[in-house]
Amino acid sequence: MTPPLNPYTCSEAYRRIDDYLDRELTIEEIGKVEEHLSFCEMCAKEFEFEASVVSAIRMKLQSIAIPSALMSRISQALTGAETN
Repeated sequence: MTPPLNPYTCSEAYRRIDDYLDRELTIEEIGKVEEHLSFCEMCAKEFEFEASVVSAIRMKLQSIAIPSALMSRISQALTGAETN
């Protein structure tokens, strides 16, 4: 496949992979990253690796039980922050 005109360079796409995975990019930036990943095999492989790491971390964090005392302190802090 022929790369599109004015594509992101690998370094530009790489710098945005974490923000892309965290859904912190604008629609325009998302399109540019996705466009680059569609024709750059090296960056696509790096993205797949990064995405698998993020997914594994998210799954691990979901399985950790939060102590009730900590949950209570967090709730109190959030309630206090809402009233300020």
